[in-house]
Amino acid sequence: MNSSKKSRQAKLSEIIENDPLTTDEELASKLEVSVSTIRLDRALLGIPELRERTKKRAQEAISRLRSLSLSEIVGELLELEPNKWALSILKASRDMAFRNTKLIWDHYIFSQASSIAVAVIEASTVIVESMRGEYKGHAYIGDSLIARAKVGVNKEGTTIVSVRTKVADKEIFVGRFITKVLTSDN
Repeated sequence: MNSSKKSRQAKLSEIIENDPLTTDEELASKLEVSVSTIRLDRALLGIPELRERTKKRAQEAISRLRSLSLSEIVGELLELEPNKWALSILKASRDMAFRNTKLIWDHYIFSQASSIAVAVIEASTVIVESMRGEYKGHAYIGDSLIARAKVGVNKEGTTIVSVRTKVADKEIFVGRFITKVLTSDN
């Protein structure tokens, strides 16, 4: 195997490890090769296609979910490391858009962020006590909204969770959620 092929395959593995939602077309563009070359490299490296990577990660994440049921998540939970971070995707559809436009209602963006902020906390019952957020852009029908939650400070059952939502490379929402674990005393 020549060094450029070895180097390309190492870079391909690194890109997918850092962003498992990268499509073959995006990989081909980043690595300046054809889509068929990417597919061959993935096959040689034993890296499944996007759909299989997503399905496997989602199943692993769902098995760790405690604070919500799967039906309470807005979007699809892709990854979850309890009390550390989480990742979800929401595919924007026609029924989420303002009438006569392709623009997605803001409450869908907020709901995805709020549900992943709760989902990332490992406890049976978690609520959002307060939130400070900012909309920085818009989503449209057909967009894939990727929300990443990161757990921050945790004091006496109250945890700060930061959520950032992107469409492609553009950040469209940033929120800071203060969550509280409810116990039988609450």
